[in-house]
Amino acid sequence: MLYFSDDFQDQNHNWSGTAQAPAGSNPDKEISTGFFTTGLQYLFNRSWGAQIEIPEVSRYFRTTGGASGDDSVSLRWSQLGDIRLQGIYTGFSPDLSSGLTLGFKLPSGSHTHNDAYGDVDRDTEIGTGSTDLLLGAFHRGDLGSDSHWQWFAQANLDQPLLFRDGYRPGLEVDGAIGIHPDGWTVGSASITPIAQAIGSDRARDSGPQAANPVASGYQRVLLSPGIEINLHPVHLYADVERPVYQHMTGNQLVAPVLFKLSTSVRF
Repeated sequence: MLYFSDDFQDQNHNWSGTAQAPAGSNPDKEISTGFFTTGLQYLFNRSWGAQIEIPEVSRYFRTTGGASGDDSVSLRWSQLGDIRLQGIYTGFSPDLSSGLTLGFKLPSGSHTHNDAYGDVDRDTEIGTGSTDLLLGAFHRGDLGSDSHWQWFAQANLDQPLLFRDGYRPGLEVDGAIGIHPDGWTVGSASITPIAQAIGSDRARDSGPQAANPVASGYQRVLLSPGIEINLHPVHLYADVERPVYQHMTGNQLVAPVLFKLSTSVRF
């Protein structure tokens, strides 16, 4: 399967704890990011597979700094992001309904992009500069005996292992659970609405240099209605992710809504 994913978020609200905070409490004002990811997944047999994801990231960053320390600074840059390599095991059952993933995030994205005044912090860089262990699990099943509704769940762990320049990004755990009906058939297309809840828990950054433990780390829950359109061999997926709970350590910029569009072709 070859797939392309386009994700966008505009972090323009300052948040502290569980509530919105005054914009003046945070020198950063906006981080707008587009993630365009090219991925390839190949199953060697019914039990084993591999996957690679290569992101290209475009970022707009507006902050307070510059020569005086109080100037309004705007920066734009686009770079290769951190590549992810993972193995896939789906041999627990004949229907491939459960599986595990294991792999690494590589430090391919730049963590040194900056202006003359050092206005880009390490947690605002496109790359983390770290090599991370990736571990995941997923399962899907039927709801009820008539099999007209299905449910799914997945969880992923991102544990940084090797670090650069005194900066250690926080461990992150992400999970999702959702349901969807059989969907509808329109001509040769199958259309399926999907509802899911997404949760994230990210620890604070640490390290002797460049880390900001008083303003990093968070917990959040998002509700995400989506739709999948199957025009075999092409699959289209889109969703909107809106936070319903978020707890930020210190003052951090958050996005009021996140967008995703994905296209995949199966061979």
